[in-house]
Amino acid sequence: MSTPDAQHSDFNAQTITSIANLARLSLNDTQSNAYAQSLNKILDMMDTLKEINTDGVEPLRSPFNSPQPLRQDTISESNHREEYQEVAPSTQDGLYLVPRVIE
Repeated sequence: MSTPDAQHSDFNAQTITSIANLARLSLNDTQSNAYAQSLNKILDMMDTLKEINTDGVEPLRSPFNSPQPLRQDTISESNHREEYQEVAPSTQDGLYLVPRVIE
């Protein structure tokens, strides 16, 4: 496990290709280079965020300072189960019957 002050090592195409092989993924050289650049940008951004002084900042429970308004829980559409199940090959008690696939 890394410490908070540890710097990341730069990813290169060879490292990405090795990781892809472990994950049984097939990447060409162009994709490996693109992923390496993308991951390095993400890690650089994370390093920048680590440098921000957050002393005295209270954690948020939610990104919104006020509670979100809730809509009324009202029925907006009627039940169409019977209509939908008319085209099903087999139903029983409002459920679709399907062939058993696991013995």
